[in-house]
Amino acid sequence: MIARPGQTGWQTILADLALILFMICASALSVAEGPAPAAVKAQAAPLRAPPPPPPHPVAPSQQAEPVGVWRDGPGAPPLAQWLADQAADPRLRLSIVVRYGARSANPQSAREAALEQAARLARTAGPRAGSARVVVEPGAQPGASVALGYDEESL
Repeated sequence: MIARPGQTGWQTILADLALILFMICASALSVAEGPAPAAVKAQAAPLRAPPPPPPHPVAPSQQAEPVGVWRDGPGAPPLAQWLADQAADPRLRLSIVVRYGARSANPQSAREAALEQAARLARTAGPRAGSARVVVEPGAQPGASVALGYDEESL
């Protein structure tokens, strides 16, 4: 039998379709995440679990320039009154800083008193103290200050 130009036999068409099917199956198996066949499992080395993701780095808290500052001292208005006079913007974060004399005769009791003062100021601040930053630290000059700044961290 003589083949005429432009005509192909059914064998050629079947071979082309078989190659296409093979390439599709190979492509699908290369990206499949299912279990491997038993023969492949026996030959493969034991798989290790992926390492856990690294923890997020802990960065210092953001601190913006204060919009308003209240300092504890003679002639200062009560903290609650001062806060009532300030803007009620939810982006404003309250920062309570209490310093104690580290070089005092009893630095431990000075630190405890500073912690009590910070807690008292936070209670006085009312609802605004819900997301307040409270810092108690040693300092050359003991005292307390409260600042409002646009440094609220988005969660």
